[in-house]
Amino acid sequence: MSVIDTIAILISLAAIFSYINYRFLKIPNTIGLLVIALLMSLMIVGLGKMGLPIQDKAKALLKGIDFNEALMQGMLSALLFAGALHVRLEELVKQRWVVAILASVGVIASTFMVGYASYFIFGLLGLDIPLIYCLLFGSLISPTDPIAVLGILKTVGAPKSLETKIAGESLFNDGVAIVVFLVLLNIAGAGGHGESSEVSAMSIAALFAQEAIGGALFGLVIGYITFRMLASIDNYQVEVLLTLGLVLGGYALASALHISGPIAIVVAGLLIGNKGRKYAMSDKTREHLDNFWELIDEILNAMLFVLIGLEVLILTFNTEYLLAGVIMVPVVLIIRFISVGVPVSLMKLRHSFTPKIVRILTWGGLRGGISIALVLTLPHGEYREALLMITYVIVVFSILVQGMTVGKLVRSSS
Repeated sequence: MSVIDTIAILISLAAIFSYINYRFLKIPNTIGLLVIALLMSLMIVGLGKMGLPIQDKAKALLKGIDFNEALMQGMLSALLFAGALHVRLEELVKQRWVVAILASVGVIASTFMVGYASYFIFGLLGLDIPLIYCLLFGSLISPTDPIAVLGILKTVGAPKSLETKIAGESLFNDGVAIVVFLVLLNIAGAGGHGESSEVSAMSIAALFAQEAIGGALFGLVIGYITFRMLASIDNYQVEVLLTLGLVLGGYALASALHISGPIAIVVAGLLIGNKGRKYAMSDKTREHLDNFWELIDEILNAMLFVLIGLEVLILTFNTEYLLAGVIMVPVVLIIRFISVGVPVSLMKLRHSFTPKIVRILTWGGLRGGISIALVLTLPHGEYREALLMITYVIVVFSILVQGMTVGKLVRSSS
């Protein structure tokens, strides 16, 4: 099946599911799409059990879609830019230490806590998964997904300072988590031990600096160049096209330079959404730019959550894997509570926080497509199948249960 046919099917399903959700379910669209896609997947599995060949055709379609490639090299840059456009820089600067610590120290601490906890739990369940793969699981499940988080925040009506903390952390921590994941994946490829202390210290530090700091600096450069180009003209069609070129071209170039594309695009989006919006755009351009990126955001979000719902068709159903996933749901939440609660408690000595901030950050830390995309990059084998199923259980719980209830928690704190 061609790429055009695949995109046509996904957009058609997203459109039909969105209509059904709007008319009948009336829940947040991303959650509604996931629910309907899951139900359709289960129906396809049921029809397959009855002897109809529809399940094989659906699996063939999904196996033709590289989820990791589609999200990490296709959708992610546009979704991050669309989210960063509407984060106010003044608020982010006020919350800079909170966001920075949660997006770095919090993610790294969570990676190791989840890794060691899962190694112990998997062992009790009879799953012989090496420690390095458990740490990889910790790195891919620890970051909150900006796509899922920002989609829910739109409908919650959170206080601005709280929204900035949640959005800021989710926009930056995926970049940090991807760097940690790549480091651990390299160690796993070297036999799970690394080659020397230099590999485990100097090389890791250099890679982290190159990816994270290099990504931020690169984002500033391409964002500033685009800002100057926007300021020199007044034509909304060309200006919207410039931002699209910034997102797609900038992300591709960052990947080619081996620096963090997600961090680069978030930084560029913050610059264009604040300095660019204020000094380089007319009212007409701002309106068209917002409408364009809002539409892109909605379309890509819809396609992504349909894809997540359909991925159940290619999972390896195994009782032990499913049980491990169910057990890891509360474990991951408890570790999220610790990795958020400890730094926030320390920062409370000098900063004021919204009531119930730790509970909100814990329950509002949704996992989504990025976790699934990362687990799908693991080498094929029994470890990958087990971790894919476990990750999927956590992601579905996160989006359906946490996503549906976080609004009530936020409103109760206002």
